[in-house]
Formats: sequence, structure tokens, C-alpha cells
Amino acid sequence: MAVTLPEPVRALVDGKNFATVATLDADGGPQTSIVWVGLDDGDLVFSATEDRLKVRNLRRDPRASVSITDAENPYRHTQLRGTVTITPDPGKTLPKTLSHKYLGQDPPPEGDEVERVIVRLRVERIAGNVR
Repeated sequence: MAVTLPEPVRALVDGKNFATVATLDADGGPQTSIVWVGLDDGDLVFSATEDRLKVRNLRRDPRASVSITDAENPYRHTQLRGTVTITPDPGKTLPKTLSHKYLGQDPPPEGDEVERVIVRLRVERIAGNVR
């Protein structure tokens, strides 16, 4: 069951804070990736290319954990756990939105052969220290 993100957690996601996504490799071992994140309709979202290991892992096992630490105060942090859905992003809109959030500019152009997807985490559990 999805949970509503409290305002302090939303503030961490809305800030220019990097997130670490943890997925499970085929052998059950952990795999982590640093990503930019945003919110869409209460879900955490990030962009990835179809060929990335995190996407392959999530297609096999949709469980994920995302940790976000406040860049200005590392004692403020949260961990969001849940399951993901992956949808195509043929217009590559999410990377543009996130690039404007984090850098204030468009991302570098990508060729048409690069397949972008939107990974949407439905948050089921929240932990951390976000007062």
C-alpha cells in the first residue's frame, strides 16, 4: 500500500539532492546507482536508459530502495522503499525536467537510438531522519 510523503521528505526530493537507488542483481547481491529524482503525482520518479543494469534489475524484480541525503545537512536523510513501474519516455521529457531542476539547463542531446524510460517508485515505506 502506497504511503503519502510527509512534507520534510517531499522537501528532500524537491531539493537538488542526489539519490542512491538500490536494486537486486540476478544473484541477489545489491547494486546501487546515483540518480536525479523528482515527484510526480506523489511518486518518486527518475530517468534511465533501457540498457542500464538498474533497469534490467528492476524489470526482473521491481523492489527498490532509494536513499536521499540533504546536500547541505547530511544528518537529514530519508530512505524510501517500494515497488517500481517502468514506462517508455520517447519524448525524453523527464531528463529535461530533471536537468532543469538540478542544472538549470537542457541536458546534452541524445541520439534517437537511446531509449529512455521513466522509473516510478510507489513508496510503501519511509525511514530516516528528516525533521
